[in-house]
Amino acid sequence: MDVTAFPHDLVQAQRDWNATYQALAATRSQSHTALRRDLLRLSVRIRGHPFWRACPVGVPAARVRLRQEARASAPVEVLPR
Repeated sequence: MDVTAFPHDLVQAQRDWNATYQALAATRSQSHTALRRDLLRLSVRIRGHPFWRACPVGVPAARVRLRQEARASAPVEVLPR
């Protein structure tokens, strides 16, 4: 199994985690509870994914590669000027 062959649902969960983290960082609201809850739920989904039990290389290196792949394959957001 190639370490770069991450399951689609794992990459999507990492993309969702990234988007939620960015939304949490960008919000000015006093109530971050829903976003924090989503971030925790996604963290558990990523950490507990069955892929990690069968990971052929070191898990820390694979997690870094997963984050890189999720960022590279995410749609680019264009900010208004």
